Amino acid sequence: MRPLIFFTEDRAISKESLINEEIRAKEVRLIDAEGTQVGIVPIDEALAKAAEANLDLVNISPNAAPPVCRIMDYGKYRYEQQKKEKEARKKQKTMEVKEMRLGIFTEEHDLETKAKLVAKFLEGGDKVKISMRFRGREMGYVKKGEETMLNFAGLFAELGNLEKAPKLEGRNMSMILAPKSEREKEKIAKAKRLAAEKAAAENAPQE
Repeated sequence: MRPLIFFTEDRAISKESLINEEIRAKEVRLIDAEGTQVGIVPIDEALAKAAEANLDLVNISPNAAPPVCRIMDYGKYRYEQQKKEKEARKKQKTMEVKEMRLGIFTEEHDLETKAKLVAKFLEGGDKVKISMRFRGREMGYVKKGEETMLNFAGLFAELGNLEKAPKLEGRNMSMILAPKSEREKEKIAKAKRLAAEKAAAENAPQE
């Protein structure tokens, strides 16, 4: 008896995979949309089941005999795969550590200018080291300096994470911000969208 072949959701599917009527085999080993092994069925039956589910029939193992086909939303699958590939390429990009210097008494407009640059670095996928040097009597303002740095880090809650908290070494204090992952950004965007929808519903005029 020929052993059954099991395929997971994450099995790589070629961009050139045959789908639906492109599949020329007379019969296929079918896996349904839930991942259940249906068995060997005529191609017409497999296509009918896919159409009934309003999904696609995708040949995921063309070299098998008979070929293995799965019922799925092929367009959605390719979209998700492309997102994963894009994120993987971003991770392969050499991450640089940019640096931004703050002063203990940096003016508000200067902080805004520096914040725009830091945001640009984080959006570009780079880490940012924020540093502050205490000169002479400024050592008496270490606590104020730490608060300034933490408040500055808070400006980037949607773009980055505090990878390294402010730490004083000699007369230099520094912290490191790391860019958020695409998944974290998506969660934040979704939360904001839901909050906006809730607020709109609460403010809608009552009939």
